[in-house]
Amino acid sequence: MESFIINLLNGLSWGMLLFLISVGLTTVFGVLGVLNFAHGSLFMLGAYLCMQMMHFVPSFWAGLLTGPLLVAILGVVIERLLLRRIYGRDITFQLLLTFAILLVLDDAVRMIWGPGYHVVDPPTILSGVFSIFSRTYPVYRVFLVVAGPLIGLVLWSFFQLTRWGKIIRAAAVDREMAEGIGIRVPILFTAVFGLGAWLAAVGGALAAPHQSLAPSMGERIIIESFIVVVSGGMGSFPGAFVGALLLGLLESFGTVFLGRAQMAIPYILLATVLLIRPRGFFGREV
Repeated sequence: MESFIINLLNGLSWGMLLFLISVGLTTVFGVLGVLNFAHGSLFMLGAYLCMQMMHFVPSFWAGLLTGPLLVAILGVVIERLLLRRIYGRDITFQLLLTFAILLVLDDAVRMIWGPGYHVVDPPTILSGVFSIFSRTYPVYRVFLVVAGPLIGLVLWSFFQLTRWGKIIRAAAVDREMAEGIGIRVPILFTAVFGLGAWLAAVGGALAAPHQSLAPSMGERIIIESFIVVVSGGMGSFPGAFVGALLLGLLESFGTVFLGRAQMAIPYILLATVLLIRPRGFFGREV
């Protein structure tokens, strides 16, 4: 019984990290129509900047606050100087440009922090363990299980209940009509891309005490994030949550029952969803 609970908590904690990253990716696609391959590098940069900020102010919470903010500013710069030039063009331009940004950011991390691994300690209040029957479990992972849905609820409330959220959804549905009623869509798109970058960086900062930091850490996460977004439905907020939760649980329990073969689980999930429901769990008919 304790093994089941521990694997359940492992799946939920990893799923919530996937959700935080995937929801930024699906928000950018849903509003801007941009498939951002550099999203994984923004996740990685959030983790590294959180670690760096902790050298200046020895507090994880300070790193969690300032690291993602710096990444959001970088996201605004990327959107204004680069992405804005390719709106309306073929999707190939988006993929090539964002992949180039990914390569640049990966090399920048290697130059600044080196190719080795780094470890970030969780905050003192979350650094302990608690007992599950005869076994122990880290408190920080339980914090991730709780933090993911709370952040998701705040984001859902923003998009559904606030004036700015309704404006963003209106621009996503019909850009020309939104411009016609006075919405400054270019500024809105910049803000949304910055929000997506911030969400990716928050996921990276929260992942820092959960896993070791390395320049390649964004590669795995971007692949799984795309699988979550496609499985849940492109541009769907609930789809990102359900897809991330499902993938996290499948990978956790797959490690127990399938061993190394669990590495194929994300691709099996993606293939199964595309065969049964090509638009994803919550995708709309085109």
